[in-house]
Amino acid sequence: MSGLDLSVVGKKNPERSFKYTWRDTALYALGIGAQTDELSFIYENTPGGIKVFPSFATIARGVAFPRLGNIFFPRFIHGEELIHLHKPFPSQGEVICFSEVTDIFDKGKAAVIHVKFTGLTKDREPLFDVISSFFYLGAGGFGGERGPKSESLTPPEGVAPDFSISYKTTKNQAALYRLNGDINPLHIDPELARRGGQEKPILHGLCTYGFATRAILYGICDGDVSRFKEFKARFTNVVYPGETLTTEGWKDNGRYIIQVRKDKTVVLSNAYAIIE
Repeated sequence: MSGLDLSVVGKKNPERSFKYTWRDTALYALGIGAQTDELSFIYENTPGGIKVFPSFATIARGVAFPRLGNIFFPRFIHGEELIHLHKPFPSQGEVICFSEVTDIFDKGKAAVIHVKFTGLTKDREPLFDVISSFFYLGAGGFGGERGPKSESLTPPEGVAPDFSISYKTTKNQAALYRLNGDINPLHIDPELARRGGQEKPILHGLCTYGFATRAILYGICDGDVSRFKEFKARFTNVVYPGETLTTEGWKDNGRYIIQVRKDKTVVLSNAYAIIE
């Protein structure tokens, strides 16, 4: 079973505290490409307090990552990410976070692990929920259920998007983003990247996800973080630092179908956003 502990399903993991200041949220904003014309996300003296990008939830939830057994992480691949915001992040503060492995499905060549993270304010009011799925290659074949098929979301063919925003990542984007806590050498060490099957260090998938969140926030919400409620996406291709990411959205029955691509290659698919 490649070290995966199936008994973790359904068990609530201990609560952890994530404390942050404006420096942490500003560093995150810079890590997902924020510029000096986005002062409200990077400047501590912003009237009313510095704003926080909704995808900061993917950083806060990291303190509550569950123990899954003896995992060999080079075979552990991020599949999908969903964030749901109950309210905007305060400019600084403390988040109480805990997690639960809700399912482990058997896909034959891989196990698919679903984890739900819950974030509460210090006063225990709901702040965010995050649902993450991971493929653990080589850990399938244990006789478990295959699990349900995901909803298929594709942009309408031949229809122009309701918004399209392109951001160029920098050559040092991964080197900057990793300072938020994901220090996997795959994203900075050329030799280890090659050993991991990549031609060179790749951008963090959650950095791409953050770039998309930023584009959605400006493309649909006019920069108002209180309107941003939910964003789900599937990681479908690698991004290298320095490449340009184009995020596009199409209105679809009260939500937006989202797609992120580099040139013609789709890197985030099966995605949607819910905006108030």
